[in-house]
Amino acid sequence: MKIITLIKYSLDTSEIRVNPDTKEINLKGVPAKIGNIDKNVVEAAVRLREINGGDIVGLMFGPMIAKESFKDVLAMGLDEVYLVEEPNHAIDCKNTVRILEEAIKKLGNYDLIICGFASDDGYTFQVGPRLAERLNIPIISYVQQFTIENGTIQADRDLEDSVQKVMAKLPAIISIAEEAYPPRRVTLMDALKAKQKPITIWKLEDLGISIDKLLNTSSFTSLGTTGIIIDRKQIILRNAPPNELADKLLDALLNENIIRETTNHG
Repeated sequence: MKIITLIKYSLDTSEIRVNPDTKEINLKGVPAKIGNIDKNVVEAAVRLREINGGDIVGLMFGPMIAKESFKDVLAMGLDEVYLVEEPNHAIDCKNTVRILEEAIKKLGNYDLIICGFASDDGYTFQVGPRLAERLNIPIISYVQQFTIENGTIQADRDLEDSVQKVMAKLPAIISIAEEAYPPRRVTLMDALKAKQKPITIWKLEDLGISIDKLLNTSSFTSLGTTGIIIDRKQIILRNAPPNELADKLLDALLNENIIRETTNHG
């Protein structure tokens, strides 16, 4: 079985700051890393291999500097990583998918593609569905857990208020739901082995893609960004016995409509 995991080099959103007066988003100095969601993707692939065997390939479209972060996912269990180098131009989601499509075709036959339901910083929710359409294969989104048997994948989809069981024939794409498959801790031995695993760099030209033509087909224009600031209540409850603090906490939650009071009719 060949598994392709799509990973992204994302901004660390916890480090992004917003100017309280202008609402301008300040990205200067914000570090980037392989996203938390993407590590869940790798974990899902590794768990599948532990049951079904096979090879796991990581695929990223991103800047060359992202190469330094591959040691983490290689230590988690990826066999190798392919990086398609991102040019110094803004690439919209539609063309990102076109690039990933060509890279996947160059990688050859595969059984399953695993991606996140969204990226840590972009949250467009587009890559998985767009890629499935271009590759003409089924997609199962928001997957909580899944199994593969006899060329068929069965998955539980997280629909917030319910769980839907879905089946599809391979090859297919799945997107991992938020908080599903939390990543494992890697050992020192895993980290040492990761140093020996191959990393391959592709340029757009290696995929037969012209950057000029790509930019001419871009359908995305950024008009601006505005940050949102949520002021915390900063209510502190103290200097009272635990039972009184509990009552005060309940009253505060009720006043903010965070919880609702219900009447028990027996």
